[in-house]
Amino acid sequence: MKLPNYVSGEWKEGAGAGEPLVDPVTGEELARISSQEIGVAGALEFARSHGGAALRQQTYRERAEMLGKVAEVMTANRDEYFRISLLNSGATQADASFDVDGAIYTMKYYAKIGKALGESKMLKEGGVLSLSKTGEFAAQHFLAPSKGAAVFINAFNFPAWGLCEKAAPALLSGVPILAKPASATAWLTHRIVEDIVKAGILPAGTISILCGSARDLLDHVSESDIVSFTGSADTAMRIRGHENILRRSVRVNVEADSINSAILGPDAAPGTEIFDSFVKEVVREMTLKAGQKCTAIRRVLVPRQQFQAVGEAIAARLSSTKVGNPRNPEVKVGPVVNKTQQAACFEGLRRLKQESEVVFGGDEKFQPIEADVQRSSFVQPTLLACKNGLDAKYVHDVEVFGPAATLVAYDSLENLIAIARRGLGSLVVSVFSNDPGFVQNVVLGIGDLHGRILVVDSSVGNQHTGHGNVVPSCLHGGPGRAGGGEELAGLRALLLYHRRFVVQGPSGRLAELAGLSADTSLFYS
Repeated sequence: MKLPNYVSGEWKEGAGAGEPLVDPVTGEELARISSQEIGVAGALEFARSHGGAALRQQTYRERAEMLGKVAEVMTANRDEYFRISLLNSGATQADASFDVDGAIYTMKYYAKIGKALGESKMLKEGGVLSLSKTGEFAAQHFLAPSKGAAVFINAFNFPAWGLCEKAAPALLSGVPILAKPASATAWLTHRIVEDIVKAGILPAGTISILCGSARDLLDHVSESDIVSFTGSADTAMRIRGHENILRRSVRVNVEADSINSAILGPDAAPGTEIFDSFVKEVVREMTLKAGQKCTAIRRVLVPRQQFQAVGEAIAARLSSTKVGNPRNPEVKVGPVVNKTQQAACFEGLRRLKQESEVVFGGDEKFQPIEADVQRSSFVQPTLLACKNGLDAKYVHDVEVFGPAATLVAYDSLENLIAIARRGLGSLVVSVFSNDPGFVQNVVLGIGDLHGRILVVDSSVGNQHTGHGNVVPSCLHGGPGRAGGGEELAGLRALLLYHRRFVVQGPSGRLAELAGLSADTSLFYS
């Protein structure tokens, strides 16, 4: 079957043979996609003129109600999404839940906060600013929904959540979306859009999907549009440097490569609760979704005196973790998404091995459970060890996007901070320690290069949300290598899809002049 595109309010099949989607366990072809001869310029204009216009006629509360209905539709089709995740991504039940249930929760979250914004169609930001001695002349900042479209170019690892974490704040803001999912796992994103369209929840032109190559999509974005990209730093650089993006100053938000770290404090000795929690979290991050998460732990930074003990503890857990066909209920780690990603993982591991020793795994020919090595796309969970972190290069530069991490020794607080900063900007770092002074120094030393810092001590126990779990109330994004973008963070996600402007005039009429009632709630102060 060939999956049609949904543009300009119609389902349209792309021309040509199309690109195959495969089962990464069996190698079987599941479907084909093509965007050839699909008019992307017309699709964007239809989204702006029909979808955007209709959404902006609604209040935030009305748009929030639509998000709630979308979440209901997704919940009703959850089993089918799990089935597609198994077939097209090789996802275990835990992997599929992380993606699908995370997507549904994000939709529900923005539906909830949208209701609190009430009947307004625009937002005030901050308070009135007096510009005269008497206060009669003043200024007020406002946030108006962009009158363009939001273009989502997404990665393969989260076909459900990747769509919803961008779509929820965009639609709540009153901005229509055009999603271009990564080809390898486009089936699930396509099915979610298909279910939403069939339910008739959103106005025509509010949601579109383009499956296959992006082709000339960026040639047609305008100064009112927003491009939100998740993927490799190389692709992000091409997007940012695109002639039309530069000429029209199109907003671009990027989440790219990230060499995330987990840090064990010097106080966390083997046998302690905090030590065990650290080891458990590292293994979970290496194995959940076969390590195919932008937030996964890639560097495991530990005191040199605990170097061997941590390596042995992680290896012991990995040795009892079953890897193979996720149709087997005993399997905990499935394949990477396809042969291309498998080859990329193998190449990355070869580079890491040039300056690191293998503690566990690393066998390119290992036999997964109930799977043909030749046809499947498995990567054995692999832990490496690097004793000289500051002298290393690949450990800080190469992201193996699979079930792999490198143990790195540090000798002092200063040495640790220097090693952590070699990541050149990350989405997340986690710190496991019961020493508040140590944690504070780490936060102050590396906070500027990390979008999120997870601190775990014995008082937290197992209640923390996890190193790799992105929650919609908190910031997702990171500086430098991680892309320099920001997503989610509750209401602040709406900033990407609004335009800020200021009205200067009679202090008592500023809201009226901007078309708002006087009781419109402030966005945030």
